[in-house]
Amino acid sequence: MLHPRRIPFIGNGTFVEAKGEPSSINPPVFLMPKLLFFVTEDWWFCQHFLPMARAAQAAGFEVTVATRVHEHADRIAAEGCRVIALAQDRRSVDPGEVTSVVARMIRILRKERPDIVHCVGLRCVVLGGLAARLAGAGALVLAPTGLGHLWVENGVIERILRRIVRAFVGRWLRSSRTRYLFENSEDPREFGLDPVGSDVTLVRGAGVDPKQFVVVPEPSTPPVKVAVVSRMLKPKGIAEAVAATCRARAHGALIELHLFGAPDPSNRTSYTEADLRAWSTEPGIHWHGSTRDVARVYREHHIAMLLSYREGLPRALVEASAAGRPIIATDVTGCREIVRDGREGLLVPPRDIEATAQALSTLAADAHLRARMGAAAHARFQKHFTEDAIKATMIELYKVLIGLRM
Repeated sequence: MLHPRRIPFIGNGTFVEAKGEPSSINPPVFLMPKLLFFVTEDWWFCQHFLPMARAAQAAGFEVTVATRVHEHADRIAAEGCRVIALAQDRRSVDPGEVTSVVARMIRILRKERPDIVHCVGLRCVVLGGLAARLAGAGALVLAPTGLGHLWVENGVIERILRRIVRAFVGRWLRSSRTRYLFENSEDPREFGLDPVGSDVTLVRGAGVDPKQFVVVPEPSTPPVKVAVVSRMLKPKGIAEAVAATCRARAHGALIELHLFGAPDPSNRTSYTEADLRAWSTEPGIHWHGSTRDVARVYREHHIAMLLSYREGLPRALVEASAAGRPIIATDVTGCREIVRDGREGLLVPPRDIEATAQALSTLAADAHLRARMGAAAHARFQKHFTEDAIKATMIELYKVLIGLRM
């Protein structure tokens, strides 16, 4: 029996032909190389990683997304991607649940036989990376975006787990066919990796389409409206944003805080709807729930703010930059990749209510400063954070990896 031979060919797919010379009986067969994403949630993939899927398709790949399916499978499929339901509880560290998830990942890998496995988020990097190794998968992209709770908290358990994860991801999963994808220049060192090493690619987020964020003059004042677009989680600094706004108002600043985002019941750090409604009873504090029109939010507000404890690279601030709005953010990993203090906005120490209140008062009182910083933010966005820039980086990465499969 003749067995097919694969020849990778980026841009137009993959030729598969039988051994020996082609003939009318055994003509060449055209197949596309396959890329499989492992990602925890379908909504998260839609919000942040669709440009990477588009980049893979532009490079000639068939794209499959294995994720927990809620309400966004149709949107992913509309982008030309296949969707595989991967049930998992991203909060769970139960050994039985973890083992079950890895087993399901292995079955998916053995059935799909992807040329490249792209794991997004720390949980999928660890579990998907392990499954890929056990299943004998080839090229591997590991993207531990954000790092989240394990890097924000500093208890004994978190410190022990960080050491284990660092060694597992940065050493055990490392090979000649592994590439690491980071959103900022600080995170690679957390895993003992060189930010400019040949196995590390820096990609500033997933990219934002500038056509969706037209720069318009800021609304009339007073009041100066401050927008926080985020999940309503404690590590996103929501309580600090409320407290700083109340303090700035007490000092005479004519500002309002508008919160856009929903609670996340599957996240142990989430605020409840009752918490958010209680804050909305405070003068100048408004919670609006989630929004699908972030561009409109920034058109109608003067300042973007995010007081996160740590980020990979916050999309909300990239979108604020695209809209030409000045930013107040914490001086932490990820946020300072977008905002340089005094240029695109103001950086404040994390959890520092007084410093944040002062930053709010400063920007609220100076329209010229807001305009200058907003223009600088937009210029920085155009240079580093557009969807086209990110797609170009990802296409090059996928080309390199498929070459290693030959």
